[in-house]
Amino acid sequence: MQIGALMTYGPNVPELLQRASIYVDKILRGAKPADLPMQQPTAFELTISLKAAKSLGLTVPPAVMARADKIIE
Repeated sequence: MQIGALMTYGPNVPELLQRASIYVDKILRGAKPADLPMQQPTAFELTISLKAAKSLGLTVPPAVMARADKIIE
């Protein structure tokens, strides 16, 4: 989001990194990667850049702003 996107919606990256570290720990302790269950993200976040909206001449509706997890001024 640091490079000028208006909005992003995707998985919570810190949560993904934490889950990945658990898998790495299991593999380093001898688990076979093929035996580990596949996991999907469970937490998603909506980020809105008001700076990008302003530069595009857009107004973000209050209902959308209320649903945002992160707002960049």
